[in-house]
Amino acid sequence: MSLYNVIRRPLLTEKTTLQHEFHNQVAFEVAKQANRIQIKESIEKAFNVTVLQVRTIVVKGKTKRLGRHMGKRSDWKKAIITLKEGDKIEYFEGA
Repeated sequence: MSLYNVIRRPLLTEKTTLQHEFHNQVAFEVAKQANRIQIKESIEKAFNVTVLQVRTIVVKGKTKRLGRHMGKRSDWKKAIITLKEGDKIEYFEGA
């Protein structure tokens, strides 16, 4: 799996913003089949930072209803990355 297939998009929510400010953590949506080692290597190569810890969560898709038809959103994987003190990713800095 290549570097750009592992990382899907950054997650910018109120909770992830607080994690970034107080714990130097950032969150990304990643490929469902990616493991922690692949995620760590991808983040380090893409952003030139040192990753201390990778925590992953599989988020279950919500069941949605449109009229009388029921559907389900896809499941996806979230990775919470702890960065070394002093390292930062410019995308999350607002620069």
